[in-house]
Amino acid sequence: MTAGRLTEDVYARIDASLAASDARVAAAYPGEPAGRQPVHTVYVPADRFHAGLAEDWGARALTVLDEHDLDAAEDVLTRVRAKLAVEPIEDLRIDFEDGYGNHGDDVEDAEVKRCAGELASRTSSGGISVPFCGIRFKSFEAGTRRRGMRTLDLFLDALGGPPPGFVVTLPKVTDVEQVSAAADVMGELEKAHGLAVGTLRFEVQVETTQSVLRPDGTVALPAVVQAADGRCIGLHFGTYDYSAGLGIAGAYQSMDHPAADFAKHFMQVAAAGRGVRLSDGSTNRLPVGDAVADGWAEHLRLVRRSLERGFYQGWDLHPHQLPSRFAATYAFFRENLASAVDRLSAYSGAVDGAVLDEPATAQALATYVLRGVDCGAVDEAELAGELAGGLDRRALSRLAARAG
Repeated sequence: MTAGRLTEDVYARIDASLAASDARVAAAYPGEPAGRQPVHTVYVPADRFHAGLAEDWGARALTVLDEHDLDAAEDVLTRVRAKLAVEPIEDLRIDFEDGYGNHGDDVEDAEVKRCAGELASRTSSGGISVPFCGIRFKSFEAGTRRRGMRTLDLFLDALGGPPPGFVVTLPKVTDVEQVSAAADVMGELEKAHGLAVGTLRFEVQVETTQSVLRPDGTVALPAVVQAADGRCIGLHFGTYDYSAGLGIAGAYQSMDHPAADFAKHFMQVAAAGRGVRLSDGSTNRLPVGDAVADGWAEHLRLVRRSLERGFYQGWDLHPHQLPSRFAATYAFFRENLASAVDRLSAYSGAVDGAVLDEPATAQALATYVLRGVDCGAVDEAELAGELAGGLDRRALSRLAARAG
């Protein structure tokens, strides 16, 4: 290296002056998490959950798809049908909060034990794959805190050890201290149930104004992530609670309302580089009865809108939403696949390209392709063939982890 005019003392002094800053940045911004992110979370009230639910939902989704025309390309529909037959639910959340309600301690205790037993039997017996699962417990506000903690404790006890991909959901955060308390409880549950430290992780639902903005006017979301002490793996938007909290009339509450976009923009900034994934919320316009076509059209539009804005996961509430969820998702990942692969091939030096991409964009392109593979929109064989220009999954994973 050619010597410049700065002495080694200057280099060393600047390194030393920024050492604490370097450590803070490394701790606060570990980068995007590795591995698969589900494209949706299916929320099912606890009293409706049973071990065969994924099979039932897949069958109902296939039936409605056979009975009605879904606006999608034939190759996409072929993939959707295959997906519904083998993995109709990527992430399942058994809901003991709003979807379940308040039935009294004895009733909920029994339901918790039943659901945990059903989930355990499903995990041990195989069947249709559900890669991710968990429960949503009641919030850590004063009126429901003890019930939520008890549900978590009893569920883990009856489950006999959480399966891979297990995550729990903390709803209705109205103060950052509730997130700290949830992280504390997770640690205590690990001790009580003999689980390894860090086993229990949770998502935080962004469905209150207090989870976005603190009373002093500062933004709450970065503090929410920090308060979880490394256990927060996701921020999930709650469309209807958040909208109602702002006084928006029911007819106008929607995933694409400007007020919802405002909160979700804050979520993106707060989560970027923090190892925390994002999920959009749900639409309550269901494709059922005479409204199948209209419901599908609305769901296709909203899912596509979320994907274009960087929200790769959302909530589904009914089996008839599965065809439109996967159709919108598959179309999104397939439409720009060839372009993404060509640009990655050019970036890696395999071919001359018409676009000069920077490392950050190459990282985003590689992540885009891998997301398509993970959800079934793209086949592994396509990456190994002519389309991928010699790029395989291992090479894409390296680019996604660090494009520079």
